[in-house]
Amino acid sequence: MKDKRTYTHLKEHGEDMSHENETKIKQDSGLGETIPYMIEKHKKEIWDWKQKESEWIKTDNLFKGSQKIIEELSAKLVQQVRIISDLNYQLTKLKKELADKNK
Repeated sequence: MKDKRTYTHLKEHGEDMSHENETKIKQDSGLGETIPYMIEKHKKEIWDWKQKESEWIKTDNLFKGSQKIIEELSAKLVQQVRIISDLNYQLTKLKKELADKNK
């Protein structure tokens, strides 16, 4: 193939031939080098997303565990308040009985 194109037919005279001095690009070199690079890049992105997902799962588990502990402690606190209230009632009742006996 010729490097420079020349007119061979009269019909071609009206066509634009300004592209004749442009640099020629090899099709295989760009695609062949890009695909492995993209694969490695996507593997790294996948690894990063897996790490983020792992952190999210760890955080979610920690949150659920903390939530469960808070619920248990709240239930125990309510139970302790009931016991204290009951003991205060019994104490006042006993004080009244003792006061009545001493009269």
